[in-house]
Amino acid sequence: LKSVARRIVDRRVLHLIKMWLECPVEETDDRGRKTRTTEARDNRRGIPQGSPISPLLANIYMRRFVLGWKKLGLEQRLGSRIVTYADDLVILCKKGNADQALQQLRKIMSKLKLTVNEEKTRICRIPEGEFDFLGYTFGRMFSERTGQARLGYRPSKKSIKRMVEKIHALTDRTGTWQETTKLVGKVNRTLRGWANYFKVGTVSKAYRALDSYAAMRLRRWLQFKHKTRRRKGGTYPLPHLYGHFGLVRLSRLGHDVPWVKA
Repeated sequence: LKSVARRIVDRRVLHLIKMWLECPVEETDDRGRKTRTTEARDNRRGIPQGSPISPLLANIYMRRFVLGWKKLGLEQRLGSRIVTYADDLVILCKKGNADQALQQLRKIMSKLKLTVNEEKTRICRIPEGEFDFLGYTFGRMFSERTGQARLGYRPSKKSIKRMVEKIHALTDRTGTWQETTKLVGKVNRTLRGWANYFKVGTVSKAYRALDSYAAMRLRRWLQFKHKTRRRKGGTYPLPHLYGHFGLVRLSRLGHDVPWVKA
């Protein structure tokens, strides 16, 4: 709160933030039972998980780490650059300086009374290895056309898996009571939202995988809804799913826009 108080003078706002930090967290288990915890208030540390204000406060406090790193001259001495987003960060440094950078990270974090998550903290040497950050995997990529290697980034396996789980939940058999147009609209919004974030880097392979899965799930949903049997020739072929029902095809996004063809 001291870091926040340096930027906010309105005591009412500071009091509201303090209440937010101390409020209990209510969770519901698999049996529907609700439990309330006050871990942040009891320990006088941390922020209730899931709080919308958490990323903002993390950015404010993590600024002290970034400033400390620069004031100690580590940016020049280790040839390093820090990339932060809320409480997640990556330190890029020259070859041979990674171990020292990790040691300095733990040292500064300790002074700020922050705990480093050792399970998620590791040294990655590029291009031999790869790492995930903000939903992307960074490392060595290969061109599908030429096979040439280069440094790049693609949607991480974890991000794709989460999207698959969302599509699976949307196309569950228990939802066959709704109109097909309603379901397709929900799936399309989910796919477009995902693609709006993952639209840079090497995305074609991920797009094709999600296209295939979404089409398969919609086909099964329609078969169950209309009690149609699976035929050898195929029920609800792809042209019907994309043309008649209007399912979004990520691998074709932008190709149907007139100015793209011009």
